[in-house]
Amino acid sequence: MVKGIITKISGPLVVASGMRAASMFDMVKIGELGLTGEIIEIHGDKASIQVYEETAGLRPGEEVICTGLPLSVELGPGLIKSIFDGIQRPLEEMYRIQGYNIKRGLTLPALDRKIKWHFSPACKAGDVLSEGDVIGTVKETELVTQRIMLPKGVSGTVKEIREGDFTVDEPVGTLTDARGREQDLKMMTTWPIRVGRPYAQKLPPTEPLSTGQRNIDTLCPIAKGGAAAIPGPFGSGKTVVQHQLAKWAQADIVVYIGCGERGNEMTDVLNEFPEIIDPRSGKSLMERTVLIANTSDMPVAAREASIYTGITIAEYFRDMGYDVAIMADSTSRWAEALREMSGRLEEMPGEEGYPAYLGSRLAQFYERAGMVHTLGSRPRTGSVTAIGAVSPPGGDISEPVSQATLRIVKVFWGLDSALAYARHFPAINWLNSYSLYVGSLTPWFIKNIAPDWIEKRGMMMKLLQKEAELNEIVKLVGVDALSAQDRLVLNATRSIREDYLQQDAMDDVDTHASYSKMYGLMSLVLEYYTKCLEAIKRGVSFRGIDHLTVTERIGRIKFVPEDRFPAELEDVRSALDNELRELENRELSE
Repeated sequence: MVKGIITKISGPLVVASGMRAASMFDMVKIGELGLTGEIIEIHGDKASIQVYEETAGLRPGEEVICTGLPLSVELGPGLIKSIFDGIQRPLEEMYRIQGYNIKRGLTLPALDRKIKWHFSPACKAGDVLSEGDVIGTVKETELVTQRIMLPKGVSGTVKEIREGDFTVDEPVGTLTDARGREQDLKMMTTWPIRVGRPYAQKLPPTEPLSTGQRNIDTLCPIAKGGAAAIPGPFGSGKTVVQHQLAKWAQADIVVYIGCGERGNEMTDVLNEFPEIIDPRSGKSLMERTVLIANTSDMPVAAREASIYTGITIAEYFRDMGYDVAIMADSTSRWAEALREMSGRLEEMPGEEGYPAYLGSRLAQFYERAGMVHTLGSRPRTGSVTAIGAVSPPGGDISEPVSQATLRIVKVFWGLDSALAYARHFPAINWLNSYSLYVGSLTPWFIKNIAPDWIEKRGMMMKLLQKEAELNEIVKLVGVDALSAQDRLVLNATRSIREDYLQQDAMDDVDTHASYSKMYGLMSLVLEYYTKCLEAIKRGVSFRGIDHLTVTERIGRIKFVPEDRFPAELEDVRSALDNELRELENRELSE
């Protein structure tokens, strides 16, 4: 066991001497309280340690003990519905033991050692298994069944496997390896958070992650296994967008990381998520959710570790064959923690004081997303989709965190304060945002939704771009100077913005839309434009078209429930045709 002595204390940074035999990223216990820390730099026999707890009261000369193990998470039954801090300490259990004021140095196992889980074997004695193979299952919640897998590097012949109720650290069977050595099989395993879990093959993104949000699914879709960034200024709706994604995205498991968030926002998450009803099952959303809470007043070093803790838990469920969505809110505050620790290490600063390795650290997080074939003799297909919120100061996305993120991710949902102030939500600016997955997802949309989905999407984008050009002209000469066709473009794009892209997260019906409803609504607003354009070409006045009463029904149809939507859609289409026909007959007869 390596022991050292504290020589320097600088906030969450502690320097200890006598640590020559220690290794990078080893966990250590510091001082009389046994504070938890991690070695992040070694010079000779001196080790720089980032401490995951408040260091007030520490003194030079106190002892530092190195555990010889990297910071790792416990993986097994008991993860779902749990609330952890940045280094996977169970907050609810800590509160139960010590109340609101948690003492420093308190260390509890992440997974409860007292709860017994019913283990159902998926193999039998004599079976030959390799790493990643499933040895049994545990029904963790009504929505999640954990598949207990052989850890990396473990393979051999099953000697014994038992069914029954066990704690996570009790043996459920025995395996004999190629050398004849016996090894106990348990439901729990550990994994270092800074190392990605292995897989057999990474797959290209070919299937979208449906979110039920029209702006996202139509204009800037994200693929399963993709990575997205949501930059936006204060008050633009980043957190609400992530809540909507957590609730409606077609993911089996949700991992939500409150990374440096304000305490009141994290409290809202902790209070709301158990009350949100999962639309697919009718159960609480917490039945398939893991929460990691690391608020802005918690020790800064734990904030830096929290996103790696979250992505490791997400990879664990991915290896079972689940589709996992991980939300990090916000990576800007994670980067601020990185900058603070870098400054205390006296490293050469990069742009705006961030460390030179900011981009590579961000990549270490986002590149762990992906769709994969898992290890094992019977590979499963699972995915991790990473969605990170970015909080640039003043909404300026030219700052380093935003730019470094955009070089990595393939989807950019840029939130616009002007849209937010105009009460247009989600406030995703359709002209600034983009998705580089559209090309690879096109075959899926054509096959599964409609042959002309991409064509209609392209037409919608062209009209929105045309609107931006016309608005510049209107500022100079006024709307009356525009031709009838150009004024129709402004009418149509107002319908696209208000009737299609704008979505009410608080409305029970409009909060989510299926692909079929999106397609019908998109077709309707585009039909309004094309049919009115044909009428203008035949001599109908724009004034008459501008007063069509059917436009009110087009604006309200998004609030029609899914089961009544097809009939209402056909009714509105008929009303549009009839009104245009009557208008044309009346004007031409005059």
